[in-house]
Amino acid sequence: MANPSDPVYLKALLAIQPWALHLCFISITITGFLILSLPFRYTPAPDGRPRVVVLVLGDIGRSPRMQHHALSIARKGGKVDLVGYNDTPPRQEILSNPSIYIHPLKPPPKFLDTSTATKFVFFAPFKALYQLLTLLDTLLYTIPITTGYVLVQNPPSIPTLVVAKVAAVLRGQKVVIDWHNFGYSILQMKLKEHPLVLGAKLYEIILGRITADANFTVTASMNKRLRESWGFKSPIHTLYDRPPSHFQPFSDSERATFLKANADVAPYADKILSGQTKLLISSTSWTADEDFSLLLGALSVYDRRASAENFLRPNSVPSILAVITGKGPLRDGYMARVESLEFQYITVKSVWLEAEDYPKMIACADLGVSLHTSSSGMDLPMKVVDLFGVGVPVAAVRFESVGELVKEGENGVTFTTEDELAGVLGRLFDPRRKQELEKLKAGALKETENRWDQNWDKTAAPVFSL
Repeated sequence: MANPSDPVYLKALLAIQPWALHLCFISITITGFLILSLPFRYTPAPDGRPRVVVLVLGDIGRSPRMQHHALSIARKGGKVDLVGYNDTPPRQEILSNPSIYIHPLKPPPKFLDTSTATKFVFFAPFKALYQLLTLLDTLLYTIPITTGYVLVQNPPSIPTLVVAKVAAVLRGQKVVIDWHNFGYSILQMKLKEHPLVLGAKLYEIILGRITADANFTVTASMNKRLRESWGFKSPIHTLYDRPPSHFQPFSDSERATFLKANADVAPYADKILSGQTKLLISSTSWTADEDFSLLLGALSVYDRRASAENFLRPNSVPSILAVITGKGPLRDGYMARVESLEFQYITVKSVWLEAEDYPKMIACADLGVSLHTSSSGMDLPMKVVDLFGVGVPVAAVRFESVGELVKEGENGVTFTTEDELAGVLGRLFDPRRKQELEKLKAGALKETENRWDQNWDKTAAPVFSL
């Protein structure tokens, strides 16, 4: 063994180039920094309360299902770290709950716009990288180490699934994926048969399989797809959306009070209450998976028929006030079309409602209309769940899984074309044929017995050991 005091040893040491010593020092420093920067592994909370990250790579305020998850976890004694964009205020119960901690994500720079197919191909990789880095920073370094579960909303799949997997490996957490739809099917609507769609599908299948310790799906058909076609081995639970307890039917007096107090509908309140005008509600995000032209076409057909029949028999056909709630990218274009139409018996109003007014407005409706077509055919429109929560029957676009929610002739009806919808409106609003609408109303009121809390406690609570 060499003696450090040996002149030969000292001579050899002095012969080392200074740059090599500097490189060695820098390497040791960087290695130490990286080791110290690694996130700590999961450690159980001292009070024994399970802690769950609820991750939605979207606007928290416009993600009702994930808000419901957060409130349910807190109600059962858990703690929640709610991660997402803070564009729209979430429900007041979220903001005031001491067991729910909101971690707002910084939105991507505006130049990373992916709203069109061309922009998507160019900017999507950079946007995904930005989101990946901000998510990693939040999940690994901002959220306390007592978090044992990560509940991920899918879609979007990129980059949330890979980030959840990295967090699970580094922190020893369990990942639960809540499948609202398939991300690749939404991308397909924008890019058609582009190779990126196939890549996104393979990514979603592979990352979903290796990441999830458990899964929730919004429909039984989606559950079947994951098990039989995608080969998932982790547990899969069908967790249907159900309305929360604050969605309640209105009495006649409550309906009258709200209609007369709300500025958007007050001018029509007396005619609505007398039955001369029917209040139709459609909630939409004004996106490509909801074809608003179907409703416009149906209203145009209804208007022509009402004009003809009322000419022969005055006041025999009611007028329609169509209130469209929500905001989104296609709104202005469609509302410009509405203004160009010369309706006689139709009024269309686009309104944005605060969270506390939304359930009250839809509770006043005679009928709800869902234009959701589903990119995959396997998700269900949340707006229908809301309408059933307040006991309002629904006319919904027909697609593969919608029958899991809308029972034809029991709580609603389905349609595929504007002529079909026009026929539905003419039939249900005909004063001489009240029985059908009354039957659907009774079926919708029966749906108010199915609530989120009871469904969640039975299906989801055991997954989080609550």
